[in-house]
Amino acid sequence: MTTMTEASVREFKMPDVGEGLTEAEILKWYVQPGDTVTDGQVVCEVETAKAAVELPIPYDGVVRELHFPEGTTVDVGTAIIAVDLAGGAAPAAEAPAAQPEPAQEEPKPEGSGRQPVLVGYGVAQTSTKRRPRKGAGVPHQEPSTPAQALQSELNGHGPAPAVTSDRPLAKPPVRKLAKDLGVDLATVTPTGPDGIITREDVHAAVAPSAPAAEPVPQAVPAAPAPMAAATYDTARETRIPVKGVRKATAAAMVGSAFTAPHVTEFVTVDVTRTMKLVEELKQDKEFAGLRVNPLLLISKALLVAIKRNPEVNASWDEANQEIVQKHYVNLGIAAATPRGLIVPNIKDAHARTLPQLAQALGELVSTARDGKTTPAAMQGGTVTITNVGVFGVDTGTPILNPGESAILAVGAIKLQPWVHKGKVKPRQVTTLALSFDHRLVDGELGSKVLADVAAILEQPKRLITWA
Repeated sequence: MTTMTEASVREFKMPDVGEGLTEAEILKWYVQPGDTVTDGQVVCEVETAKAAVELPIPYDGVVRELHFPEGTTVDVGTAIIAVDLAGGAAPAAEAPAAQPEPAQEEPKPEGSGRQPVLVGYGVAQTSTKRRPRKGAGVPHQEPSTPAQALQSELNGHGPAPAVTSDRPLAKPPVRKLAKDLGVDLATVTPTGPDGIITREDVHAAVAPSAPAAEPVPQAVPAAPAPMAAATYDTARETRIPVKGVRKATAAAMVGSAFTAPHVTEFVTVDVTRTMKLVEELKQDKEFAGLRVNPLLLISKALLVAIKRNPEVNASWDEANQEIVQKHYVNLGIAAATPRGLIVPNIKDAHARTLPQLAQALGELVSTARDGKTTPAAMQGGTVTITNVGVFGVDTGTPILNPGESAILAVGAIKLQPWVHKGKVKPRQVTTLALSFDHRLVDGELGSKVLADVAAILEQPKRLITWA
């Protein structure tokens, strides 16, 4: 995304590297003013609410200025770097912004297909447009079609035309607060950046609705002295800005916890036979070079349980008041990374063999640890597994990943006294916890899924008989 400020200078804007993301933090600059850049060269790394992404420059030139230092959070659409075209001709047909008469545009040939963009291969002419920000009232030339408007922006011919919208700008938690308090967001005056309505705005809109007391003539009291700003002992406290993955995770968890009614069920199971099978698979030539661990068989057990109870693999469509049954399983694996918790998923996990599933799990974990997980890898999940047992924890009450129906928590596998064949013996035991969305999954269905997973882990031969 670029704009022209001079005949030979282009301003490169922060692109939307996810789907509808509004901001990104500049983690690292790979170039400095005076450096020569070429088309496709990576100039910086940014972190969105979903992942860290490297941004390539779409043309040749010389860096004139970096508009923001590392560590700055920048809104999508804001210019971040100025590049002087290295002897290249400026794009033709540049229409002045203040020209009263509409400039004649070259018609775009039909069927031209996808156009090159910064991240990914391209966008189709029917690409979804991101909602415009309020306050963008700069006069501009109106392109004749939405496709021309998008391409005009991509080619650096000035900003795309703003599209007016009657829908107020507010984040989901704020919308829920307004709904709970009976406040119409259209009547609220926004004070947040870019015209976004904040929680304080909603509360302020509620205050005037209270019945006012009869006015009594009286002297106006003196305004109270302003309170001194709160101070903190920096030697005893450390304050960390909430941004990036941590900010997105917090918003997602709050939204999930207060949107989907959670139910969590538990079962303790003897997994001794599963652990023996893990050791046997490590020696199998089909798994040579692959990581085989209990998570592999637990994942397969959950996939088989979903196949036996397909109604659990669904999502809730609030807008259309529909339950969407998924005929595929994108299996999410919660992963702790230096940037925070992320949940990448294995696409079409239900169709993979056990060796293929082992390979996908290994790639998912290594990519997450390296911080290279892409936004696409974290979208479209249907169910998730979180392995809290690696921290020595027995179990937990996991919160659903937004848009998913169930999440399975796996506790630590420990040697415990267990009644086996009528005698108390030391056996390897773990506790499973299944949280599910009670709008989609009733107690019977959730219990069947959890019981099936436990039964498979107790007798792993059921992977064959039930699959």
